[in-house]
Amino acid sequence: MANTATRLITLIMLLQRQPNRTASQLAQELDVSVRTVQRYMTMLDEMGIPIYAERGPYGGYALVRGYKMPPLIFTPEEAVAVYLGASFLEQVWGRLYQEAARGALAKLDNVLPDEQRREVAWARQTLLAMGMHSANPNLSMPHLEKLWEAMHDRRRVSMLYRGRNQPEPLQRNFDPYVLVHGWGWQYCLGYCHLRQDIRSFRVDRILKLKLLEQNFEIPADFDLEAYVTSQPYFQRRVQARLCFAPEAVIQALDNQSRWDSLEEQPDGSIIVTLIVPDLEVAASIVMDYGYRAVVLEPAEFRELIWERAKAIVARNDPTNKTVIKGA
Repeated sequence: MANTATRLITLIMLLQRQPNRTASQLAQELDVSVRTVQRYMTMLDEMGIPIYAERGPYGGYALVRGYKMPPLIFTPEEAVAVYLGASFLEQVWGRLYQEAARGALAKLDNVLPDEQRREVAWARQTLLAMGMHSANPNLSMPHLEKLWEAMHDRRRVSMLYRGRNQPEPLQRNFDPYVLVHGWGWQYCLGYCHLRQDIRSFRVDRILKLKLLEQNFEIPADFDLEAYVTSQPYFQRRVQARLCFAPEAVIQALDNQSRWDSLEEQPDGSIIVTLIVPDLEVAASIVMDYGYRAVVLEPAEFRELIWERAKAIVARNDPTNKTVIKGA
């Protein structure tokens, strides 16, 4: 939503970072014409911004030496972005950054001009994000706070951790590198001394956590982005295809955000595809639709749904009193 005010602020920041920029260079940065840049220079001069032009092969526009743009100059849209960003931070990490986020917003409230305050008020009434986390992030808060402290001070931790589908937890010593939010859950990535390798642990599966006195250093060659890219769970890697019959297409159309593609068929049915981390996630989605969705592929996904459906029928058979607690 680039407007004149936004471009003027951007222009000042460009000149503040690198003086003696030509009109053509600035025009390219701002994606406007050279004539528009010259018009902006006139506007800034009228506003009292000390800009001058130097002629010659190395000349260009520059700010008077020592001039700095005052901090906290926001466009209305930028002010909204800061407010919504702080709200999102609180939704993802709970109380870990709740106090800091609210404190920052309180300070902004004291310095924002009326125009920005009105825009923020309007956005808070008309833009709402919900369901950013599948569980309450504050449930894991004691462990999150300790992990944050351990990462900040580079201290090793000892934790009792129950892995996926592992009824018995294991004691591990762990060097926490980073916290990651993915697929609605909080993870901590770092070096596991039990496995002698980099591992990721879901924070809500940590049963006990203790900070140790030993310090650690993150290896210089550790690349977070490369590690996440190499880990299957963090990559959307299972593609499934479902079919909704004509009488059930409304179910598919009402949840289009779930599908990576949607194809209407000549007979009135709809075929959708979804790409998820694993079949367990796919199964939880498909089971929401019950008989309305038919799994087309992959075959192992269809078999998984079949086994789940049989188990549900067996456990909920009203004639089988042995499976009904209290019957």
